[in-house]
Amino acid sequence: MENILEIKNLTKHYDGFTLDKVSLALPKGSIMGFIGSNGAGKTTTIKLILNLIHRDGGDIKVFGLDNLKYEKQIKENLGVVFDESSFPINMRVPHIDKVLSKIYKNWDATVFSNYIHKFNLPVSKDIKDFSRGMKMKLSIAIALSHHAKLLILDEATSGLDPVVRDEILDVFLEFIQDENNSIFVSSHIISDIEKVADYITFINNGKIVFCESKDQLLNNYGILKCRHAEFERLDRTYVKGYRKNEFGVEALVVKDKFRGSYTIDRASIEDIMLYTIKGESR
Repeated sequence: MENILEIKNLTKHYDGFTLDKVSLALPKGSIMGFIGSNGAGKTTTIKLILNLIHRDGGDIKVFGLDNLKYEKQIKENLGVVFDESSFPINMRVPHIDKVLSKIYKNWDATVFSNYIHKFNLPVSKDIKDFSRGMKMKLSIAIALSHHAKLLILDEATSGLDPVVRDEILDVFLEFIQDENNSIFVSSHIISDIEKVADYITFINNGKIVFCESKDQLLNNYGILKCRHAEFERLDRTYVKGYRKNEFGVEALVVKDKFRGSYTIDRASIEDIMLYTIKGESR
């Protein structure tokens, strides 16, 4: 399977934080959810992909091209959305259309107009009068209006109400109906990621904890509930994290290793993330 994004041993050092040899691969035609707590390294990774900050080590390829050597060519085919609008607050939609038509070779005013209509965005208001949801819809409309093949989204649904988030997630799913398109989306709203992602990469304290298909994660892990005495008899090799309380123990386990002996509930992606980093050590 062809990868649209490949990162190998990516490293960046700051005082008090290191992005430590991060590696991942995003197959063409799919969505990868990039999850982790605030400060885990998500935005640093995205800035390195976009060559906005200097790396200390590692390699990044986008569309099979080195992101340093072919930066301009790559960015023509990228759509990028950060969690804040970067346009001057006195601009209006028609001004943005005019400016971006001079920047992107493949800018499509018709596509942009269609998204403005789809998102019900006002064309005669200054951006300063837009709600947060309207600003995010505008940013997404821009990212989708120059025939980008890869969307890179950093907390694009953060702070939005559930109705607006669902509307935006539907647009993302529509975008990847073209099997040449892909999305790399970071978010701390794990339920959004679980709805749309094909792959999940979990980063914690600058290190990749896992990078797997969503279906594989959900199929492999479950929540086992048992009494304290029963827990002490479990093979801890297949216990990935657990929490004890006065009534018993809840543990994230490899389902196949305990099937038939215990009742195992479904584990969400959020469960897998939280038990992995917050569950007591084995």
